[in-house]
Amino acid sequence: MANANADAKQAPKPEAAAEPNQLYNTVAELDTLVFAAFNRCAEPGQLDKHAGFFAPDVEFYHDNGGVTWTRDEMIAGTRNNVCGKFSRELVAGSLKVYPIKGFGAIAQGSHRFCQFASGKCEGLADFTMIWREQEGKWQLTRVLSYGHRPAP
Repeated sequence: MANANADAKQAPKPEAAAEPNQLYNTVAELDTLVFAAFNRCAEPGQLDKHAGFFAPDVEFYHDNGGVTWTRDEMIAGTRNNVCGKFSRELVAGSLKVYPIKGFGAIAQGSHRFCQFASGKCEGLADFTMIWREQEGKWQLTRVLSYGHRPAP
């Protein structure tokens, strides 16, 4: 986990991030990158890459799984409960991005979860993520995953 921070996305120039479309594009790209590693976390190096998108003191709130208070605790849960079992897909058109002045952005949307064994996307949930841009890097500081339900 020593290189976890090295994989965090480099931020665009501050004046570019202030543009709403640029901020949306940056956060959408971050979402793609963090979950590309999540979806392949059973492969060597991918779980550490995924971890690099989270601040060491990230708080993760899951309506069914409870709360984790650190990156290490959250990543252990991902290792034990996710890797090799299912993938996450962003529901097309659901991502909304809001700036947080002097800090970063809020990302909200819906995602579905697809089982590797069956290939079926059986779960659906909503999310809110708080991204912090600091010293040229974007990292998640808070994650909420809630409203878990069967996918239609």
